[in-house]
Amino acid sequence: MTKFVENYKIWVCAMLTMVIAAMVSCGVEMPKEEQSSFETMTVKKSDIEVPVKFSAKMKGQADVTIMPQVSGQLMKIYVTEGQQVRKGQILFAIDSRNAQHELESARANLQAANANLQVAISQANSAKLEYESNKNLYEKQIVSNYMLESSLNSYKQAQATVSQARASVSQAQAAVNHARVNLGFCTITSPVAGVIGEITVYAGDQVTPMTQLTIVSGNRQMEAEFSVPESIIEEMASAGLTQSEKAKLIAEMPDATFIMKNGTEYQHKGRVSSLTGVVNASTGSLACKAIFPNPDGHLFSGIQGTVVLPYNLHDVMVIPQAAVVRLQDKSLVYKVKSDSTATAVTVLTTDALNGKDVIVTEGLNIGDRIVTVGANNVQEGQRVLFPAQPKKEK
Repeated sequence: MTKFVENYKIWVCAMLTMVIAAMVSCGVEMPKEEQSSFETMTVKKSDIEVPVKFSAKMKGQADVTIMPQVSGQLMKIYVTEGQQVRKGQILFAIDSRNAQHELESARANLQAANANLQVAISQANSAKLEYESNKNLYEKQIVSNYMLESSLNSYKQAQATVSQARASVSQAQAAVNHARVNLGFCTITSPVAGVIGEITVYAGDQVTPMTQLTIVSGNRQMEAEFSVPESIIEEMASAGLTQSEKAKLIAEMPDATFIMKNGTEYQHKGRVSSLTGVVNASTGSLACKAIFPNPDGHLFSGIQGTVVLPYNLHDVMVIPQAAVVRLQDKSLVYKVKSDSTATAVTVLTTDALNGKDVIVTEGLNIGDRIVTVGANNVQEGQRVLFPAQPKKEK
């Protein structure tokens, strides 16, 4: 059986040799392997826009903590968590009966004070008339100097009584105003338009001015808070920018983009609004804020994401990521020599942050020709460029 298989193989090889010889004798050309060139590019300088990314947290531009101004029992909650409210809308109601009684009592005291003032004024007017009468009589030597001095003292005392009565009226009016304000504090309204956060109390709870009821997030405009790293701080410091120049720099900065945690890009662009002047000692960074419009209420306080700011670089060498071969701790690029062979050169690169390019800072020169697509398959000294094969006429 083994001998039969060997004889069969010999027979097949002989038949193939005969077929190939016949094809050649008949003028049939065998297909030739064509070697194609690798894709290459010539290194040059260009401008590129690099997206700089910062982790950020959203906060309502007018987030307000709602706390009562008076103590009492919480009678009613008019809103729910997540509800959109307008400025001045009623949120909570505190038992107002004590405040109402205080207001009524203050009003009664005000009425009594006004009555006392009228009596004092009337008495002062009578004392004045008596003094003026005695003064005329004294000039005619009808009354004695003692009676004149006595009437004068009575008049001055009456004037003092009027002043005290006026002060009592002012105090009573202040008490009325205070009671009216306290009564108003029993109805808690929203100081801003926004969204209701977590409500931490229930109807029937006793609340004090130290009790946090909820937070109203003024979400018409949202602030993305992020930190600017030390490298950018040093760049600004080395540039010697003054405070006014920093303000101008912020005003001229391009629009910011907010990327949600799920990768969705928020539809409205934002603007950098502030850059603090104090470096955080623990992180070595500056706090920065960018304002984003929120007309549809899609952004909420507390959500996290990424702020992206475009940064323009000029006259830099940009090559595709595919042209860089990573070998342990080195980055290699295959440069095409004059004889069309490739040689590996070590380069230093910076990520262009666009997912497709890198910026070469060292290792290449303007005008160098490098392998791009297929660089991972190139070997040292391998020929990578071949002349194009001439097309045959039909």
